Parts: sequence; structure tokens; C-alpha cells
Amino acid sequence: MATSSPSSTQRTGAAAGSASEYLTFRLGTEEYGIDILRVQEIRSYEQPTRMAHAPDFIKGVIDLRGVIVPIVDLRLKLHCATADYTDFTVVIILNVAGTVLGAVVDAVADVVALTADSIKPAPQFQSQVDSAFVRGIASVGERMLIVVDIESLLSSSEMGLVKAVATA
Repeated sequence: MATSSPSSTQRTGAAAGSASEYLTFRLGTEEYGIDILRVQEIRSYEQPTRMAHAPDFIKGVIDLRGVIVPIVDLRLKLHCATADYTDFTVVIILNVAGTVLGAVVDAVADVVALTADSIKPAPQFQSQVDSAFVRGIASVGERMLIVVDIESLLSSSEMGLVKAVATA
């Protein structure tokens, strides 16, 4: 995104404090955002090699240029109603706590700049998504964006599972 002049979103963010960029993606009908600094690349979905005794949300592993990368289906992890694989289904390759993993999502939307004060605390109520995984909610134009804390989403015990799958 190298341009000679910043976008209006970037200018607004700079005026209100330093802005961070978030990659937005869809899981079912909801739109989520993840810190772009965690993202290494975005790939089309390919069927991973299934690992025996792995939890359902760990779809398996792929070989990414010589690195074995576990693939986590966020739709299953977050108990979304649908987990259909379409032409829009992609894998976001992430680096989380020093571990490279892939996250299956329904579609990637865009990159948005958000300031810390534009991310409001998420309301505390029963929902499909555990509020411990949510950093907050941000309004982006007419859209509501659920900002996800990917490190909290994959708890330390599950990260252990992911690392075990990657080294198996």
C-alpha cells in the first residue's frame, strides 16, 4: 500500500493518535479484524493433510516452502453456523507467539486503520464468540468490526497442540 499521499482514514488516524492497521475478514455474516502485523500472507484454501487425534478445529498441516504449517479453521473454533468451503475461502498465514499457523476464513475484505480509542469495549453478554477473544468493536463507515485478539483466541494449551501438530 505504498502511495504518495495518505488516505483519509490514515490522516484521521494520525490526527487522533497513532493508528494500527487491521486485516478484515468474514466468518459467516460477521466481519472481524486482526492486527496486520501478525499476517504473513493470504493463500487460497487447499485441503491440508489431516493429523490423527487433532481437535476438529485443527484441519491438518500444509507444507509452506519447507515449513510445516498447522491449519486452524476459525469458523469451527468460534462455533460459526457454517463451515462451507467456497472459491472465496482463504487461509491467512499468521505468526502468533513465534508459531506460524494458517487460519481458515470465509473471505478477506480489506485493510483498515484504527486508532486505539476507536476500538470500543465489547458488550459482555452470552454469544458464540467468547468475549475473552475480542479486543473490542470498531465502526468502519456503516460496518461493525469485531477486533480479535488472536493470541488469546489460541490459548496456551491449544498453542501447545498447534506446535505439537507442526512438529509431528
